[in-house]
Amino acid sequence: MQTIAERYARLRAEVPSHVAILAVSKFQPGDAVLEAIAAGVTDIGENYVQEARRKFDALAGVRKHFIGHVQTNKAKAIVSLFDVVQSVDRFEAGAALAKAASAVDKRVQVLVQVNISAAERYGCAPAEAERLAQALRAYESLRVDGVMAIGPITEDRAAIARAFESAAAAWRRVGGPVFSIGMSGDWREAVAAGSTMIRLGTTIFGPRPARAASKKASMSS
Repeated sequence: MQTIAERYARLRAEVPSHVAILAVSKFQPGDAVLEAIAAGVTDIGENYVQEARRKFDALAGVRKHFIGHVQTNKAKAIVSLFDVVQSVDRFEAGAALAKAASAVDKRVQVLVQVNISAAERYGCAPAEAERLAQALRAYESLRVDGVMAIGPITEDRAAIARAFESAAAAWRRVGGPVFSIGMSGDWREAVAAGSTMIRLGTTIFGPRPARAASKKASMSS
């Protein structure tokens, strides 16, 4: 059984140096997150506000990314806890974040989430990404820095590559330095498509704790 440090070192050796690795710590215990940071992880991603609130007090020296669905009634909490919001998929969500950020004199980095998978519920259509980004850039409290997407659930590598190219085309229209695509099962295709950040969970932390399934059923974002 490899340690978190060993897994991360292996990944960092395989992943091109210009591609950032975001460690997705959903359902992982706080000790595991601290171990990842000690191993060199600089970016942590969480899907749920409630879970992040429990973990983040103990975290220092890392950038905290929100990668879950943005509910407008959670905008204030998201802005207070996170440095980056990767999952802005509609104008209402961005406007709520902008209002919350302005109230605390904070500028929040955001990414436009595009939908490139039939299995994914969230994300704007790739053709709408540029227009959404332009609307969000009207807010001084937001910095629109690129695009995020979740790849399709399939073993067809060519289909994954095509989906990522669709996201890449949206990113070129939106602009910005960040193109966040690629997870544990498809990060190689993501890197080939131009990803600047891959989001990895079990590849770094190993299998989620046995209680994760029951937690997911009861967790609200």
